[in-house]
Amino acid sequence: MTALVARPVSQQRSANQRHALVATAHTRLMMLMFLFGAAVLVVVGRLGMLAVQASLADPQARSAAIAARGDIVDRNGAPLARTIDAWTIAVHPKKLIGDPTEIASKLAALMPEAGDQAHYYALLTSGKSFIYLQRRASPALVEQVNAIGEPAIVFDRDTQRLYPQSTMAAHALGFLSTAGHGMSGMERVLDERLTNPALNGTPVALSLDNRVQAAMESELGRAMTTFSARGAGGIVLDVATGEVIAMVSLPTFNPNRVGMSGSEQLRNITTQSVFELGSTFKPITMATAMDTGVVTSFARRFDATHPLQVGRFTIHDERGDPKRWLNMAETLIYSSNIATARVADEVGPGKMQAMFKKLGFDTKPDIELREKGRPLWPKYWARTTTMTTAYGHGIAVTPLHLASAYAALVNGGIWRPATLLKVAPGHAVAGRRVISEQTSARMRQMLRLIVQRGTGRKGDAPGYRVGGKTGTAEAAVSGGYDHSRNVATFAAAFPMDAPRYVVLAMLDSPLGTKETAGWKTAAWNTAPVVGRTISRVGAILGVVPDAHRDIDESDILPTLWQDPSRTQPTGQ
Repeated sequence: MTALVARPVSQQRSANQRHALVATAHTRLMMLMFLFGAAVLVVVGRLGMLAVQASLADPQARSAAIAARGDIVDRNGAPLARTIDAWTIAVHPKKLIGDPTEIASKLAALMPEAGDQAHYYALLTSGKSFIYLQRRASPALVEQVNAIGEPAIVFDRDTQRLYPQSTMAAHALGFLSTAGHGMSGMERVLDERLTNPALNGTPVALSLDNRVQAAMESELGRAMTTFSARGAGGIVLDVATGEVIAMVSLPTFNPNRVGMSGSEQLRNITTQSVFELGSTFKPITMATAMDTGVVTSFARRFDATHPLQVGRFTIHDERGDPKRWLNMAETLIYSSNIATARVADEVGPGKMQAMFKKLGFDTKPDIELREKGRPLWPKYWARTTTMTTAYGHGIAVTPLHLASAYAALVNGGIWRPATLLKVAPGHAVAGRRVISEQTSARMRQMLRLIVQRGTGRKGDAPGYRVGGKTGTAEAAVSGGYDHSRNVATFAAAFPMDAPRYVVLAMLDSPLGTKETAGWKTAAWNTAPVVGRTISRVGAILGVVPDAHRDIDESDILPTLWQDPSRTQPTGQ
């Protein structure tokens, strides 16, 4: 048998201590694991709460951001202004790590529209804390810029206002500030409506038709280039509702890149700029004479055989115009300043002023836009003032003023304010009567005769029965007139047997060309613009061309002086 040897007491005590230490270590380890697990649970729980909150808030925030501003569409629902989810590219110049020369070169290659390498180098070395490089950036561009690998270049998701038609109808639409508020155009007018969360889910429909707008911009832009004009304006107006179907102001700007535009580009010629619009006022004078009973018959004629001397002023007609006695229709056909002045002299200052005021020529144009010019109204109405304003000299209004006036001349005599908002059928503003239906009917006949036989012949559009009046006036400058410049305007309506639309085109300071034999009058430059525009958009607007239909002029034709030698439009 093996004998049992007793261990010393010191060895037993050492073993017990080791067991106690192991047990303590196990206990501490368990406590540490418990605390770590609890911490993990707290973190996971917190992340879970944040995720739940984010899942509830993000869609709402994203929806609020994207729908922060309602869309604008044309009368047919085509988008004109939208709010989109886009990228923003920016840089922190102070935090730049890479070589600014190399980075500037790459940025210029990717975003050349904003500037060249020198431009980007100046931004990167400006010492500023933060600079935007590109707004409304595409995902593809963001990816390419990110590939540069510069940490100081940052990207962020943002909501941006997009004008998908680029420069089209820019002055009517307007643009936004960097804070997202309307700065001009209908964006400014509709700012509260478009930012109302309860309403911005429904687009706002304007009266514009983007097809008509595009056609008129095209024709006016072509004429502005051909005749080297400083500017151009155009309007298509519904004569029954006052709706603006097209509003063109050139030069234009891109509302997506407003910062690159000059002040002249931002100016709306059709509503802000006032002009002496020349002979386009003559039909208004004839309408006043007829409606007030001053002239009641086409048998009544006025002496245009020689210049009219009034005090120290002399009123004359263009060279080559007929030197004879003219009735009202002939006065318009041959655009006689002399005969028009004699008619206005009989009408008198009181009645002429009253008509101009009925047409709103003494106040800013009546339309929603805030960008509106105040007419230049004569301080004193001397005898010469009455005579010269009768043919559009000495009084200045906007092209929109004139378009609204022509609508009243042809629509039965009712003046209505213009509007850039779509009007529901049967909801047009009642307006106010300015001339009788009988006078309006006579004006339709005479305006048609101007296009058939007078200075408006190049403004005709086959089958559309166009009627209108040319106007050419020297450009007014401080203290007088610039005899080397003029303003050429053609105001028309169609179809004259049942008028639907007014079409107006204006060129500021056009030059003559070889094709026009040096002429720079409205008969040669703006009248053709209107004719081509009507030919392009007439059918779009629901007017069917008919070569066998026209307004009845049978009671006026026998009163007219026949001059078969006049085959080309001249003068005004």
